[in-house]
Amino acid sequence: MNTDNKPVSILLVDDDEINNFISIKLIKKAMNNTNISACLNGKFAIDELLEIQKTDPDKLPDFILLDINMPIMNGWEFLDEYKRLNLDPLGKSKIYIISSSVFSNDISKARSYPLVKNFISKPLSVDKIREMFAAN
Repeated sequence: MNTDNKPVSILLVDDDEINNFISIKLIKKAMNNTNISACLNGKFAIDELLEIQKTDPDKLPDFILLDINMPIMNGWEFLDEYKRLNLDPLGKSKIYIISSSVFSNDISKARSYPLVKNFISKPLSVDKIREMFAAN
């Protein structure tokens, strides 16, 4: 998993600030050496990724943890825009849907996106986070 001691970069895209605070704490507990930034909706995340792509594409996040239900631009719209803009042509970022949705159509839809590695149900836990990162 992270053998070269390079920090793992994570972009958390979720409109719930309390949830983001908890998720960041859990990720830091599950993994050493992480750089985590959070965006409160898909539009902010797209803007941040566009800026990274323009200035230093090597700094694209290793992981994007994406909520579905957010104002301004939801997770599905984010995925469509991310693909349309070809933000990560080399496929560096691994995208996981992190959602409290229990609807099977959301889970199926998430799995229909080739960009999405998996659907993980909230609440996050240290074990779920370790499992997700171990898979990579």
